[in-house]
Amino acid sequence: MPYPQKLLREDEEIVLDLHPHLWFLFPRLLAMIGIIVLGIVTVSSNVWEGFNVVLGIALVAVTGWWLIRLAAYLSTNFVLTTDRVVYRQGVLRKSGIEIPLERINTVFFEQRIWDRLIKAGNVSVESAGESGRTHFTDIRNPEQVVNEIHAQMDANEDRGNDRVGQAAARGVASGLSNAEQLEKLAQLHASGALTDAEFQAQKAKLLSS
Repeated sequence: MPYPQKLLREDEEIVLDLHPHLWFLFPRLLAMIGIIVLGIVTVSSNVWEGFNVVLGIALVAVTGWWLIRLAAYLSTNFVLTTDRVVYRQGVLRKSGIEIPLERINTVFFEQRIWDRLIKAGNVSVESAGESGRTHFTDIRNPEQVVNEIHAQMDANEDRGNDRVGQAAARGVASGLSNAEQLEKLAQLHASGALTDAEFQAQKAKLLSS
């Protein structure tokens, strides 16, 4: 299931919307196939009849176990937008985390030899705030995902600088004093239009002029 468009903010666009790597499903699928194969072999041989009953019960249990995993797979989204990183999971009970791009300090990935062969791995995001470092597992093509996050971080910063420049230009064009421009910047910052870093940079520029 794709990430719902209704959860996007104004002017926000989805860049990546990924379900976990298929390896997420494989171990339970392999267990189910193993029981099916074992059942086929025992049906054609003279095995204790009760053993087939046990196999049947085991097959039902493993199939249900796999279907639960499949539902988790379909309801798990690792999403990168033009504004944030979002991880969302759950069918009946939803949970998730959102990390604004401007709060991200470092992004890195980890792949073992097997992960490199199947193009899977883990991605970690280190951000400012209480969450600190967040780990995401079973990510498809993690190196490409990290590169894309960095690209969107740069684009987001450029958009922030444009907003600051436009605000400053409007202040100069309207003949506002530095104090009045600072007040305008504070309003933009309070509304969320400017990040902490953007506000501090423009404030320092105005105070030094």
